[in-house]
Amino acid sequence: MTRYDNDAERTFVALPPAQGRGFAQTWWGRAWLKALEDAAMDTAQVKTGRRLARAGAVGAVSVRPGRITAVVQDRDRTAHRADVLLERLSDAQWDRFVDMTIEWSGHVAALLDRDMPPHLVEDAAAAGIDLLPGMGDLEPECDCGAWDHCGHTAALCYQVARLLDQDPFVLLLMRGRTESAVLDALETHGSPPAEEVASRTEGVDAAEAYAAGQLLPPLPAPPGLREGPGAPPSLEAEAPPPPGIDPSGLTFLASRTAAEAHRLLAEILRSGHDRQAVGPEPTVAQDAVRLAAADPGPDALDRLGEGSGRTREELAEAVHAWRLGGATALYVLEEEWAVAGDALARARAALESAWEEDERPSLRERANRWTVDGAPHQLRLDREGRWWPYRREGGRWVPVGGAAQDPATALASTALATGDEP
Repeated sequence: MTRYDNDAERTFVALPPAQGRGFAQTWWGRAWLKALEDAAMDTAQVKTGRRLARAGAVGAVSVRPGRITAVVQDRDRTAHRADVLLERLSDAQWDRFVDMTIEWSGHVAALLDRDMPPHLVEDAAAAGIDLLPGMGDLEPECDCGAWDHCGHTAALCYQVARLLDQDPFVLLLMRGRTESAVLDALETHGSPPAEEVASRTEGVDAAEAYAAGQLLPPLPAPPGLREGPGAPPSLEAEAPPPPGIDPSGLTFLASRTAAEAHRLLAEILRSGHDRQAVGPEPTVAQDAVRLAAADPGPDALDRLGEGSGRTREELAEAVHAWRLGGATALYVLEEEWAVAGDALARARAALESAWEEDERPSLRERANRWTVDGAPHQLRLDREGRWWPYRREGGRWVPVGGAAQDPATALASTALATGDEP
């Protein structure tokens, strides 16, 4: 909110305490703060000013040519008048600025949109006009008696950075020209009317965008994850589908694709995801099991089983394993792998330490599978060193629980699942 005292002065009401880490979001606001931080000899005073500004200790800010002023309160509520002086541009410099600006219509449009394109600043500098302050250009004055930037003048500069974010004409006023004077000069020198500029297609000159470089603001935070995937559009229509097209099958595939995309996005947004190894792409046979685990209906199940080379019974076992542990559990069900070297030594050590000597079951070892002698129980080791419990039913080994780091825990889960002792 702004109050205009007269054409050559603007007074901004006190802003609320600053939220977030940064005071300036625009590149020109950050350039303003850099001039302060580079020139101040006492960095502790700069930090004090940042704390005061963040706490809302800066009162209304008065901006006029060559000077900004505000009353800043210390933590003990002592009030100090702080001023920061900035050299005004000469009339000749302003004439060059106007002439340079109207050569690029994008400069005029940017100013009207309260933007300060880097190309405009660079063109002005090439013409001998420094719009943004450099090191030592911000001259402090404060009634606290400090001869350099104190916490009060630093707080004022931090607050002005927030004002510059909202309106770059604040900087032009400090340099000596009001907003109306700048716009009148542009129109007098032949710039297009404001209505014409406002009606143009939105966009940024490519050279200006490239010139921004690292001064562009950081990317916004990613949006939050929705509670679930969206519903796919309905494929129902009055006309019959073309030959070979199954609308219900397409609907099912669309819904499962959305669910998988939601799952992958949730994993990406989870803390520490960037430090996890990327798993292999699922095979066609594995993906068929993933789809079958969503209960698509008997016709689709038959097609998935046929496409993955499984009977209906084999597909049902694979789905059961998938629901217990995804692709890893499916691999343990259908593949054997030779345990050797350090992996074998760790596995045998885990089996030795899992039971007391007089309670340890007798196990027969084959590849990554250890079978209990005289009992329908088996342990299977995955490549991550976890143990999966299995039980023999109807001549086939089937998983009966999730993985465990301890083999005794995994074997005990077979008893819980089947109601007998391992």
